[in-house]
Amino acid sequence: MNTRSKTLTIAREDYLNGICSPNFVNSSILESKVLDNTTLLQNLTFVYGCQEDELPVKDYQRFTCPKYGLGYLVFADEGLNPCTDSVRLLIPSDSITDVNNLSQVEQTIKAGYDVKWNDSEACSACTRSNGVCGFDRTSNGPTCYCPNQSYGSKTCRSSPPPPPRVLPMPSLAAQAPLTQSQNASMNASSTVPALGAQPPRSPLKNAPTPVPLPATQPPRSQLKNASTPVPSPAAQPSQSNVSTPGSKRNLTVKVAIGISAVVAGIIIISIVAVYNFKREYLSCGQWSYGRKTSNEQKVEAFIRNYGSLAPKRYSYSFVKKVTKTFKNKIGQGGYGVVYKGMLPDGPPVAVKVLSESKGNGEEFINEIASISRTSHVNVVTLLGFCYENKKRALIYEYMSNGSLDKLIYTRGLSSENGPLKWKTRNEIVIGIARGLEYLHCGCNTKILHFDIKPHNILLDDNLCPKISDFGLAKLCERKDSVVSTINPRGTTGYVAPEVHHRNIGRVSHKSDVYSYGMMVLEIIAGRKNIDAEVSHTSEIYFPHYIYEHLEGGKDLRLDGITNEEEEEIARKMILISLWCIQTIPSNRPSMTKVVEMLEGSLQSLPMPPHPSSSSPTRST
Repeated sequence: MNTRSKTLTIAREDYLNGICSPNFVNSSILESKVLDNTTLLQNLTFVYGCQEDELPVKDYQRFTCPKYGLGYLVFADEGLNPCTDSVRLLIPSDSITDVNNLSQVEQTIKAGYDVKWNDSEACSACTRSNGVCGFDRTSNGPTCYCPNQSYGSKTCRSSPPPPPRVLPMPSLAAQAPLTQSQNASMNASSTVPALGAQPPRSPLKNAPTPVPLPATQPPRSQLKNASTPVPSPAAQPSQSNVSTPGSKRNLTVKVAIGISAVVAGIIIISIVAVYNFKREYLSCGQWSYGRKTSNEQKVEAFIRNYGSLAPKRYSYSFVKKVTKTFKNKIGQGGYGVVYKGMLPDGPPVAVKVLSESKGNGEEFINEIASISRTSHVNVVTLLGFCYENKKRALIYEYMSNGSLDKLIYTRGLSSENGPLKWKTRNEIVIGIARGLEYLHCGCNTKILHFDIKPHNILLDDNLCPKISDFGLAKLCERKDSVVSTINPRGTTGYVAPEVHHRNIGRVSHKSDVYSYGMMVLEIIAGRKNIDAEVSHTSEIYFPHYIYEHLEGGKDLRLDGITNEEEEEIARKMILISLWCIQTIPSNRPSMTKVVEMLEGSLQSLPMPPHPSSSSPTRST
């Protein structure tokens, strides 16, 4: 629990030691008036009691538990038929990039997620009214326990006031007989000793002992307007007004307390106002609280190194204002949710809010450090960013046509004006190639993207492609662009084989070339490269299917081809993409060569080896 930020981290205790929990209990989203979810959550489901070939999902991870045997890990909201048992857990959205990475899954579950305690104002009001703040299970919210043992309200304002403080008896000089009116007035400010009790000892050695009031007193109704003095049994000394000094003292104390309360209130309000102002408006600037984390130091170092060239830094309150409190969600990527927003000066923007996962924020640093070095028509423009505690956001230029995957998978490569022309497909493919060539060769420091896929290609009003999402990017100073990666990078289906199998070759810019080739094949086919719902089993893996048709001179059976020019464009794109997905990295062309091949003629392109082999090159 973090008392300063009023956050709690919630995790399943039975999953702290691994994914084989003895309890088949689902987790559910909190519905509480006291706790708010501060993190976007998604369901991670463990299913048992079914066979692998019966699973209705494509992405899953198999595991084994001693007690329950074989199980499968999937992203699903409910259990899956025909599986007999399931357990659903809550994890931060997009905190797991690869369901096959069991180590990452275990760490994410163990880390839990954060909720925020939102009843601080209600508890403060209760405490100020001399109550004790608690939680009411019936109302599912805060309640106030009062000194008179009542509860259920927000404050104790209706409770009776505490008993008055007992003041000492007046000294000898004040032991004059009291008038009935004076006695009545004293009932409101002092306590008269109970009859029969021993009077206090006088501080004077030989002074006569003061005598308590007689046992018989007139009713209060008679005391109200009475003025006859009530003598003590001993004597009748001269009258002296005893209540006046006490009243003056009480008045002085009350005034002092009132002034102190006002001053203290002003100080507290000022402190709260200054704190909120700094937190909301200056926390992304020069103000900082406490010790900075290593990532905060990296951000500050980045701003210092880039100076005026660094993208503009905004506060989190500005991000909320621009997006109208995250009202218009337009997409969700591997590291966060994208919202449409509007800058004060008018142009629309896309705001990617990164999920508050337990990661070290490396993808955020990578993105701003990488994309800030770029300026190209086929690379998305970063307009600004926010880094405020765990709140991280990136502000990009808005792309009205969204990402390429929506064009491929949702609309079947069709636009509002009908099927997408092969000439337009070719222009998109060339634009992406030029953007990648720029990242590999056109920057002062080479940038390896490591996550080229349709989801990370954005399209503007004219369907001009722009490469985005540099969360996995690597900066490379060496000329051969070989990098060392401890953990595999990329998305399944687009990752080059050398990333997982180092005996094939070294990870380099050729890994981006492989991802590019797999993406181009999906643009050609209008579907994913692996599709189990096709009519013939030979078509399941599209790269093998299209290679066999191309090699055998068969009809390509591609939609939208109406003339020889489009047939030539399609064949050229197929040949180039097959070269790009060669298993051995050295057999793949560079992106500079890819651009030359796309802009050249079909007749100049040799037939590539089969993608799964390393056979010698043949000519067409």
